[in-house]
Amino acid sequence: FFIPLSLDPPENIAYRKVMMPMFGPVAIKALEPRIREWAVTLVDAIAARGACDFQADLAKLFPVSVFMELMGMDLARLQDFRALAEAFFGSQNDEAELQRLSGAILGEMKALIDEKRANPDGKLMSHFITADLDGRAMTEDEILAMSFVLFLGGMDTVTNVTGFAFQQLAQMPEVQARLAEDPSAIPAFVDEAIRLYGVVNTPRLVVRDRQIGEARVRVGEMVLNVLGLGSRDPARFDAPNLFDLDRKKTAHLTFSSGPHLCVGHVLGRAELRVLTEEWVKRIPSFSAVPGERHAFRIGTVMALETLPLQWPVAA
Repeated sequence: FFIPLSLDPPENIAYRKVMMPMFGPVAIKALEPRIREWAVTLVDAIAARGACDFQADLAKLFPVSVFMELMGMDLARLQDFRALAEAFFGSQNDEAELQRLSGAILGEMKALIDEKRANPDGKLMSHFITADLDGRAMTEDEILAMSFVLFLGGMDTVTNVTGFAFQQLAQMPEVQARLAEDPSAIPAFVDEAIRLYGVVNTPRLVVRDRQIGEARVRVGEMVLNVLGLGSRDPARFDAPNLFDLDRKKTAHLTFSSGPHLCVGHVLGRAELRVLTEEWVKRIPSFSAVPGERHAFRIGTVMALETLPLQWPVAA
């Protein structure tokens, strides 16, 4: 049971209100200098090498570090938590393993709750413990359910959107040059990359019989909503599979919409924008390493596991 993802209005509204002070535009703007510090540190660490596995060296570290700091988690355990999230998303067809991993994640979140009760720090978990939910404190089960969703999103979702975005950018030297020359175009790059590379496929319970195209869905069935396909709808977008930096900004479904709009969408956009800004300053021209495989995972979250890149380095 995922809070607030598994709830419809009005049940999910109070939980979203609890989250918003930490994820709204004002909070993320205040967090941006720290987001930039992480981006600078990680890009500087690889810029002089002339090559990297973008996923291992940046995408699996950058948004995860930001999320862990926001949550108040121990950054020394980053690889432990990444391994848990990757194992969870890689075990979608193994119910017993999925239950074991879910228990392990909940155990980590329970330990974090206990730690923040004893030593509050003003970070996200401490906020959950003291937040007002329609005149009452949240129960521990409610906090665990919300933290579970945030853990999976923070550990894996932005990581994979970032990887697919840079895999695309590696194939477009003219766009790389344009972004390096005119960084004001980076927000447009971010929006188009997010439109094209939604990675989340959301399971939902059917609550009334519906005919959708040629498919008939019935009460009690589960459906998997492939949100990325909605963002490539030819009825809504011209040349929907084409990356177009000058595309007129149009609402898409990568972060869902309406009452189910991803609470972390402002943070996700800011992370990809800041990382791109710092990357093009230091590595304005790069490409995928020829002949190297880009490992790929399909499931409720689609993942790019490896992305070997290369670039010229001054002698």
